[in-house]
Amino acid sequence: MLKRGIQLLLIACLATVTLWAAGDPLVGKWKLDPSRSKITDLMRVAAAGPNKYTLIFNSGGIETVIADGTDQPALYGTTVSVAIAAPDNWKVVRKQDGHTLLTGDWHLSQDGKTLTDHFTSYQANGKTSTINYIYLRSAGDSGFAGSWESDTDTVHDSFELEIKPWEGDGLSINDPSQGSTKNMKFDGKEYPPQGKYAAPGSMSSGKRANERTLELTDKIEGRVADTEHIEVSPDLKTLTVTMHPAGQSKPNVLVFDRE
Repeated sequence: MLKRGIQLLLIACLATVTLWAAGDPLVGKWKLDPSRSKITDLMRVAAAGPNKYTLIFNSGGIETVIADGTDQPALYGTTVSVAIAAPDNWKVVRKQDGHTLLTGDWHLSQDGKTLTDHFTSYQANGKTSTINYIYLRSAGDSGFAGSWESDTDTVHDSFELEIKPWEGDGLSINDPSQGSTKNMKFDGKEYPPQGKYAAPGSMSSGKRANERTLELTDKIEGRVADTEHIEVSPDLKTLTVTMHPAGQSKPNVLVFDRE
């Protein structure tokens, strides 16, 4: 699912940056408009041994798990279990501190070309949210092993993105959807994200094309995870993030309104 941070980076002239920091069009609170946003999710499953599989997500995260239904250490301090209920049905459960975060009931179509994920998320307050995600096979021949690209591109949840000045000529970007904060200066360096759910080994670099436009490259352990085009509208009321995850044919488009 949707797991993406937004970073702000390199600019050529520090004098211009100082002026922008005072009245930067990007600074403020931005709320996602799900009705104008579209997400495509890429998921890869690779065989890693007898009854053992590697799960590769479009965030760059990688997990290797034995499909025996037991809870096993996973990304960001969570555990994950995969149970093979039938050759065409897997049940995936992710937990943190014993609390179930999500369940996925995966079903393969008879021709093996479509994967349906009956996905349920569990909030700390006891509320649940269930969505049926549809993935189409983009690589692989049979079974769950292969590459899967979602055909369910509607965004169902909203969240707020906050961008603030940081240390004079930098910016601090808090993205609750990623559970991370980016504190960046425009000096050409790569910066790691901060936060409990920041992907290990992740770094970002890029440039400020003009006052309202950014071009970014995100890496995980030196490998490009995605590129992003971030632009504020001329009236300064809308922020649009167009993200191209590596290996994904369709971009993710997130549209935010200024609060």
